[in-house]
Amino acid sequence: MTTIESAPRTTAATRWIVDGRRTSVEFAVGTFWGLTTVRGRFDRFDGSYESRPGGGTIELTVDAGSVDTGNRIRDGHLRSVSFFDVAEHPEVRFASTRVRPAGRGLLHVEGVLEAAGNVVPLEFDARVRQVDDALEIEATTTVDQRQLGMSSGTLGMIRRPATLHVDARLAERADDESVR
Repeated sequence: MTTIESAPRTTAATRWIVDGRRTSVEFAVGTFWGLTTVRGRFDRFDGSYESRPGGGTIELTVDAGSVDTGNRIRDGHLRSVSFFDVAEHPEVRFASTRVRPAGRGLLHVEGVLEAAGNVVPLEFDARVRQVDDALEIEATTTVDQRQLGMSSGTLGMIRRPATLHVDARLAERADDESVR
């Protein structure tokens, strides 16, 4: 295992594609006025990281309809117009606007998160390391879901902010490979 700083450096861009079998996209949000935490995940997503000397780009697209909290009724509510509004906005997207090395195996990432037809800026650090022939990127950040037009639930029972966590394993993609 090596960190990005100790990995071999090249002058060309390298494109890495998310391995969906070895990646998780999860969230946690306080409910019942902060007394309990609901945890969930998204089961379908796609993404990439293009590394270049001095920076790169990160993209993640999530199928909002694949939300899974382990409760079918709650999941249906999350797909509704009160939250993700999957009928009108089937995807949640993150696109970086700036990615730069932050030292010690970290990248500082700035970008925008689009969900339910709304866009909010995000800024966070991501841990990056090379493991064998794959790349691992792990990041945690928070977002005030009200800025995305999402409900606070009955009597304001859903707390903010929501915590988002991505633990991604990526495989290098050759220039002639197509993205699925």
